[in-house]
Amino acid sequence: MPKNKINSIDLAAVYKQHQSEFDAAIASTLNSADFIGGKALAEFNAALTEFTGSQNIITCGNGTDALQIALMALNLQAGDEIILPAFTYTATAEVIALLNLKAIYVDVCLDTFNIDVKAAEAAISPNTKVLMPVHLFGQCANMEALLALAKKHHLYIIEDAAQAIGAQYNFNSGETFQAGCMGTVGCTSFFPTKNLGAFGDGGAIFCQDEKLASELKMIANHGQKEKYVHERIGINSRLDTMQAAILNVQLKHLPAVIARKQAIAARYDAGLANITGLSVPARDVKSTHVFHQYTLRINKHRNELKKYLADAGIDSMVYYPRPIHLQKAYQSLEFPIGTFPIAEQLCEEVLSIPIHATLTDAEVDYVIEKIKDFFAGIVA
Repeated sequence: MPKNKINSIDLAAVYKQHQSEFDAAIASTLNSADFIGGKALAEFNAALTEFTGSQNIITCGNGTDALQIALMALNLQAGDEIILPAFTYTATAEVIALLNLKAIYVDVCLDTFNIDVKAAEAAISPNTKVLMPVHLFGQCANMEALLALAKKHHLYIIEDAAQAIGAQYNFNSGETFQAGCMGTVGCTSFFPTKNLGAFGDGGAIFCQDEKLASELKMIANHGQKEKYVHERIGINSRLDTMQAAILNVQLKHLPAVIARKQAIAARYDAGLANITGLSVPARDVKSTHVFHQYTLRINKHRNELKKYLADAGIDSMVYYPRPIHLQKAYQSLEFPIGTFPIAEQLCEEVLSIPIHATLTDAEVDYVIEKIKDFFAGIVA
């Protein structure tokens, strides 16, 4: 057994891995005292633009703010409908409710966990204005089909790319775009556990349309283009310079982080193949996978496996234990239990095991060994 507990993510190890670079970035910000809108923020915007290929990037306070700002910029009316997956984190539903819009949940694909395009099409009504796919766990939803659907029905697309920054989607035309850079607006989060994580909160919005990008930027800054001149109601949401300085370091190492996580995922794939009752994460042939999470499906005994791993010093997490439509805050008679069977099934089956760039091969092999031992004990 490894000397220390194997955590889902080890943020202390992330810091120690590049400690001198982080310390220098923090010290530089402290010495300059440009805590809001400083030099490091401009550098991060430029570096993230180059990395993603997005035409415009508007940084903000967090990923949830990014989603809210995106919806506000589209000038939707109360009751307009937004189609989103039932199996995801509740931030998407939260901003829809806060803006007095209507969430229309749809089921997801059993293999990729991402939004089911056919289900989304069936849910379109005259009141539908936005498709909101979530690129769950690190790979893109079926964006080629979603973009065609949006064009056919004159809909906006807001991509929630908080878990998939760096993932690339390949179109039939041969074109390749990054997660968050294909729809009307893309949103991401820099929460510390993300592949590109700050040491606090942060977020960003991607937009390829100059006019809309200007609107997004204005909303994030109290609705003003110039100081004390407010053209519309906005919010106060900014990425501070300290977090930008930290993210500059993180972004430099992001390709290596993604490559290491992909190597760990391949090791898990090989070690956990052919175990009855366990499914490793499926890969969409059109999208690369950056493995924000490595999420198994356990047909039976999921909770027992989670406890078994915990007893062996291995952290694991259930993302997510309850679909949005069955959360108390978002329940309605319109979407009772059984409405979205795949989402509800996944909530009973999914289990995310450790995957972070500082994991050693020995630790990965230990996780594999313990999972095999568990299933061998069930068969016996």
